[in-house]
Amino acid sequence: MRIALVVLTTLSHAGGARSVAAQSVPTSEYTVKAAFLFHFAQFVDWPDGTFREADSPLVYCTIGADPFHGALEASLIGKKMGGHGYQVRHARQISEIQGCHVLFIGEGEKKLLPTVLANLRGSPVLTVGESERFVNDGGMIGFSLEENKIRFEINLESAEKAKLKIGAKLLALAKDVIGRPRRD
Repeated sequence: MRIALVVLTTLSHAGGARSVAAQSVPTSEYTVKAAFLFHFAQFVDWPDGTFREADSPLVYCTIGADPFHGALEASLIGKKMGGHGYQVRHARQISEIQGCHVLFIGEGEKKLLPTVLANLRGSPVLTVGESERFVNDGGMIGFSLEENKIRFEINLESAEKAKLKIGAKLLALAKDVIGRPRRD
């Protein structure tokens, strides 16, 4: 867990993926985002019953066009979380997102967000996206690009509705947290 925190901290403070002359190959941004996705899952407590078996894989999904072009699969090779390996699925339709644990909704699919969230309501699925108002519109973790660095925001209320507990260390790394408990 300590290694995951160091990597996340490094990723969140490192130069962004687009800093190299307008990036002729957009996959470098998604290589960084794939690493974030792997580490986000390390800081989430999933409710009992999320996995059918003790060794069932944690399933990452994308919906629509796959912006990762293999980077997500590459970031997960040989890794485990507890007894869980990883699996990646690329859903073309909303009906194919059942069974996902982490769902990435790319910028090109933002119009699907209300329908996706309605279909997932109450399910323990960590939703991650990159559209400008992703967390304000009910998504859980939203990427943004600031000063050529990839940042993220968290909607804690959305995560809690899905019975997901996001760890304090991940919350501390977020640029902003919606629904953070107030301290009097």
